[in-house]
Amino acid sequence: MKNTKNHELIWEDCLKVIKDNISLQSYKTWFEPIVPIKFKSKVLTLQVPSHFFYEWLEEHYIDLLKKVIKKEIGADAKLEYSIIMDKSVDKKTPYTVKLPTSSKKNLSNTPVSMPLNVGENQIRNPFIIPGLKKVNVDSNLNPTYSFDNFVEGDCNRLARSAAFAVSNKPGGTAFNPLLIYGGVGLGKTHLAHAIGIGIKNQFPNKTVLYTQAETFTRQFIDSIKNNTTNDFINFYKLMDVLIIDDVQFFAGKEKTQDAFFHIFNHLHQTGKQLVLTADKAPVEMKGIEQRLLSRFKWGLSADVQPPGLETRIAILEKKIYGNGVDLPADVLEYLAYSINTNIREMEGALTSLIAQGSLNKKSITIELAKKMIDKFVKNTAREVSMDYIHKIVCDYFNLPIELLKSKTRKREVVQARQIAMYFAKKMTKWSLASIGAQCGGKDHATVLHACRTVNNLAETDKQFRGYLEDLEKKLNVN
Repeated sequence: MKNTKNHELIWEDCLKVIKDNISLQSYKTWFEPIVPIKFKSKVLTLQVPSHFFYEWLEEHYIDLLKKVIKKEIGADAKLEYSIIMDKSVDKKTPYTVKLPTSSKKNLSNTPVSMPLNVGENQIRNPFIIPGLKKVNVDSNLNPTYSFDNFVEGDCNRLARSAAFAVSNKPGGTAFNPLLIYGGVGLGKTHLAHAIGIGIKNQFPNKTVLYTQAETFTRQFIDSIKNNTTNDFINFYKLMDVLIIDDVQFFAGKEKTQDAFFHIFNHLHQTGKQLVLTADKAPVEMKGIEQRLLSRFKWGLSADVQPPGLETRIAILEKKIYGNGVDLPADVLEYLAYSINTNIREMEGALTSLIAQGSLNKKSITIELAKKMIDKFVKNTAREVSMDYIHKIVCDYFNLPIELLKSKTRKREVVQARQIAMYFAKKMTKWSLASIGAQCGGKDHATVLHACRTVNNLAETDKQFRGYLEDLEKKLNVN
């Protein structure tokens, strides 16, 4: 009997090659969720979790996939996708759609056009003052929040790519609804507005509306008081694109959720686009009805993470370029290192810094930046970020940061690493284990030993003590 590999072994061998050719994060995001389900007649069938997932693979990894599949199966090998979709309103059993890679162009969901029973002139618009006539709906979009002004990085690439796709084909992609979630000040609202602006630019006849969940709720309560609930719901059903910001605000408001549920169903069934933002993923939302949560999961839930250092610097550079000002590189780096979790705070600190320098006719220096940061970051005078400590220490000893975080035992690197650990223990609230993990994967005992070594050298070596004094001045932490 001929010993042939089954689909699982073939895919396992493919993954070994793929893993060596892409980043670990990309591998975990795009290849770990794939499940091999069949191998027959030299056709390998892979199950992917969504339509968007399929499109992303085809756009970014198809060349790599072709190479590894042909290597494992042969030159005449073929790849087939099995896409699981659960988009039925009545919660029918999920079904599988099998699609060859060559049919990518035929995959778009064509919007279904259905006439509304109610004319726009019969419905009261909750966004205008009663008694005033207004035919066109004001989209409530902020023109400054465009894709051109959005800085892309690893932290937001998936959300930005999905948002851009939606803006080019509203209601015609697999990610409907598109739910963008993440912490405060990371760019969710910016992307939501950018989608609306992109759609209005390309499809000026489409009715686009951006509103906050809090505003929606307040309008709904008013409609109950005024006995105009039907008008309220029918108004929202007229939208071609509905963007709701901070949907977690619906938590615990059962009647508001019920109204939004009916609006959601109508828009989705008629091929209209829904864009939602939230501070957490659907699975973590409390107080939202299960039937609504299940609908949030129909399309794509894309998260935005705190930006990395390079992205933070790029955001600041774009901001000062837009304002027509020039700042020293060390000032921008200090801002980027010091405020590392909230883009809004970082941009606010930059604006205040520019204003302070302009109004008081002061040159913007690193010293001025450090004073301003105190107003935006709690305990800044006593705590700095680990990234900033690494940067200052590495700049001082003329070492690349990657070397500091490596496992090399070269004397000059070991000494710089020990000093970085010493300052991190002294100036931050990080645990010893966390400090060690950021310095070449060391354990807490190594960090303690490093701190003792630095203290001993400071007492016995005048030159070494000078290093510490210089670095402490640069870090400016008492």
